[in-house]
Amino acid sequence: MSKTLGLIHTSATLVPIFDDLVKKYLADKDIKVFNIVDDSLIKNTIQRNKLTPDTARRVVDYVGSAEEAGADYIMVTCSSIGPAVEASELLTSIPVLRVDRPMADKAVAEGKKIGVVATLSTTLEPTSDLVRRRAQAAGKEIELTSKLCEGAFEALMGGKPEEHDRKVAEALKELSEKVDVILLAQASMARVVDQLDEADKKVPILASPPVAMKYLADNL
Repeated sequence: MSKTLGLIHTSATLVPIFDDLVKKYLADKDIKVFNIVDDSLIKNTIQRNKLTPDTARRVVDYVGSAEEAGADYIMVTCSSIGPAVEASELLTSIPVLRVDRPMADKAVAEGKKIGVVATLSTTLEPTSDLVRRRAQAAGKEIELTSKLCEGAFEALMGGKPEEHDRKVAEALKELSEKVDVILLAQASMARVVDQLDEADKKVPILASPPVAMKYLADNL
């Protein structure tokens, strides 16, 4: 029997990225997919420098709408609004997944010294908090190092992707000397990993979209 996966995004640019991942990981499964996109969710969060109650309530509403639209499983693809996603789980009768949870679990399983890299403070803290809680749930002590790439997000938004990539690459190289595994708090940073020399990839570097989609493939 066919199942339906509802994806909730805070940027239209994520739709083709997840379309490709669906084709890669779910091609052999009878799964229909639909997308809900509202970029005001992340814009409001960035503008206010935190996830506010009114934005969180709208996230919960979108999760409810996805359930009403016929989803059997829902994934929210933005890490900055993760706490609201967890809140929606309590109000929804179907499984709801925040995109970075499988990545956090994988990192906790693979190493004790864990690094988190982000270009937005609004994403860095929710992801770091998630890693701490997933480690606690797994009964494992970890050492967490969080790294904010100052100015990288502004460079990307200002039409300077090379500057963004350089700042992220520097952070990854620096962290790789100190940790066992690195988490990318934002999917937009994943392309920088492909640009690194093999010598600079001293530890596993995890991006949430492929890890989450593999999790869905294994569990749907």
